[in-house]
Amino acid sequence: MKKLITAVMVMLLTALAANAQNFFKNLGERVKNSAQNKVENKVEQKADEAVDKVLDKLFNPKKETAPETVAQPQPAETPQPAPETQTVKSVQTAYAKTDFVPGDEIFFEDNFENERVGEFPLRWELLDGYVETASLEGRKVLAFTDNGQGQVIPNMTKKWDWLPDVFTLEFDLFLAPVVDDGDLSALTYHVSFGDRGDASYYNASSGVSIWYREDGSSTLSWSLAKPDGRSNASGEKDLSVGTPDNPVQPGQWNHFAFSFNQRAFKGYVNGVRIINVPAMKAPGYFFFSSGSQYRYSGLSNVRLAQGAVPLYDRLLTEGKIVTYAITFETGKADLKPESMVEINRVAQLMQENPGLQFEVQGHCDTTGSDKVNDPLSQRRAEAIVSALTDLGIAEARLTAVGKGSHVPIASNSTEEGRAKNRRVEFVKK
Repeated sequence: MKKLITAVMVMLLTALAANAQNFFKNLGERVKNSAQNKVENKVEQKADEAVDKVLDKLFNPKKETAPETVAQPQPAETPQPAPETQTVKSVQTAYAKTDFVPGDEIFFEDNFENERVGEFPLRWELLDGYVETASLEGRKVLAFTDNGQGQVIPNMTKKWDWLPDVFTLEFDLFLAPVVDDGDLSALTYHVSFGDRGDASYYNASSGVSIWYREDGSSTLSWSLAKPDGRSNASGEKDLSVGTPDNPVQPGQWNHFAFSFNQRAFKGYVNGVRIINVPAMKAPGYFFFSSGSQYRYSGLSNVRLAQGAVPLYDRLLTEGKIVTYAITFETGKADLKPESMVEINRVAQLMQENPGLQFEVQGHCDTTGSDKVNDPLSQRRAEAIVSALTDLGIAEARLTAVGKGSHVPIASNSTEEGRAKNRRVEFVKK
């Protein structure tokens, strides 16, 4: 009997041991899995934090990361404008002081909004390389896609002789945020000016080169043929980030503008004059070239205009000022910084003529519905009035009126016509 009881006890203990072994094995697996999950979650959390720090460094290059410390009570601080706001304000201030005067009559404009991404932009002619419409930083752009190499020229009736004696050329380029990750790409753009009637575009006698690298190094250089054609006026300006009074804005769209008036040639970056050559050989055409593969490669908002009639003269002859130099972000009532050039001119005119009052009219083309265009044109007119009052003009002297697309001055069936219809008018009251 005792042997039987002993055998049963051994069997029970063996079963219990096996169950216990399975229990502890399962428990061990659960603990292992739980620990593994916690480690993985911790690693993922740390990875996310590391990515966040990299992104923060990339898009906020000037922001310094303070060492982690125990939080301490801090005295109340006066709210400061966001860096973006400060940047926009500084650019607007530069434009308010600039001597650049945009041409009055637009004869070529392309913002690429009506182009299809991946297709060749219809209003351009390819000279070399390959070009297509792309999307960049919220805009459609003309992009050089043959390893960053290529040349394009506006598609004009007179191929090699279409620049007037007085003209302005404007366009935007996006310049990368400042980074230092060992994999830096650089923008190399050339704006070349060819002699009248000379089809040898590769021997263009004048040109401006724009160079910018992602570590903030930047240079604007130029070589402009003198009227006698025997020599060139050349120069170079260091616009690297950190140099005093540098107008270049990393991580943003930068506005480039050039003016030619009979002989004098000037060049501007975000409203700040960089080039001032008193005598240059009159060009007949221009074209763009790209010389490097750049991750932000793309031309935006190209505009050519001729003439620059003083505002008061236009007011005397027409009873109003029609301007195309006041522009907005696409589909918004946000003034582009370069609009401050014309707004400042209007403010100066009103300050010199205290009895002058204007109805400020915003006009659109027929792109979009009246349901969208009518209130948009009203908000844009109000934005102009607000900008003028900020410059010291009494609000009682201004009335904002949105006209939508109801008062066209050209056909909306062509790009040139739509460009003329997108305008602002200051009508004397």
